[in-house]
Amino acid sequence: MSSTADPTARVRHPEKAHRPDNPVARKPAWIRVKAPVSREYQDTLKLMRGLKLHTVCEEAACPNIGECWKHRHATFMILGATCTRACAFCNVATGRPGAVDGDEPRHVAEAVAELGLWHVVVTSVDRDDLPDGGAGQFAETIRRIREVSPTTTIEVLTPDFMKKPGALEIVVAAGPDVFNHNLETVPRLYPGIRPGARYFTSLALLAKAKELAPEVFTKSGLMVGLGETREEIGQVMDDLRAADVDFLTIGQYLQPTPKHTAVDRFPPPEEFEAYAVQARAKGFHMVASSPLTRSSYHAGDDFVRLRAARLAHAKSR
Repeated sequence: MSSTADPTARVRHPEKAHRPDNPVARKPAWIRVKAPVSREYQDTLKLMRGLKLHTVCEEAACPNIGECWKHRHATFMILGATCTRACAFCNVATGRPGAVDGDEPRHVAEAVAELGLWHVVVTSVDRDDLPDGGAGQFAETIRRIREVSPTTTIEVLTPDFMKKPGALEIVVAAGPDVFNHNLETVPRLYPGIRPGARYFTSLALLAKAKELAPEVFTKSGLMVGLGETREEIGQVMDDLRAADVDFLTIGQYLQPTPKHTAVDRFPPPEEFEAYAVQARAKGFHMVASSPLTRSSYHAGDDFVRLRAARLAHAKSR
């Protein structure tokens, strides 16, 4: 069976059916984007369909898909397109996943080569049903990419691998250049926003990744507009720096459908700039903070700057 789940078992958000609809707020001018219409977009879409691959660009309804795919940059989502968790902010389908597709790592590598990617981001759905949480599929995907495109730098954006002993070690041993795991929001909001996750479990995962491989860059991301305070964001920054995280991304939460958590507010671009100044002052080597920032948005260019920042920091010591 392919990694796409049984369509009879895969539904968008059954766990949210009991919730009252939250009308999707009109977006301010600074985060409106054009619909994707470019030829390169269509070519990328055709490639993904031909290789039976999923992308977080599509599944998570990323607002940057038109821009990224125009430049033939796509973020691969492995382990199928059905998540075992039900986060209140996420557009990815929830349900009973299908079997893992053994050909998926090879197909991702083929797409990387076809697109000519010099930096690639590989993420996944949560697979709490698997003994290793999908860690082996991440490792095999890294290995396959290295075989066909040895100069491509690889960034992984993983689940928290909760209650999956040894899973993190499997991924780190495969040698990604960047290990990313998003905290998403402040600890106070976890019960409503990430009910299947635990803030300190995610924080410990990032700290352990750095401990296992100090040379690997670690990265995490936050959404704003969910009801957090600026003081809480500052505390999360401190927690991430205590875990020796190198790179922080901060972007605006956008409500995918009326069944998802409503947007609390749309901070203006100036507030994102202030977060960036604050984060740099706290010691992050790299910060990307804007309304449209997402984990993989401009990830390749950011990786180049991140590597240069670490080198400059080392020379100054």
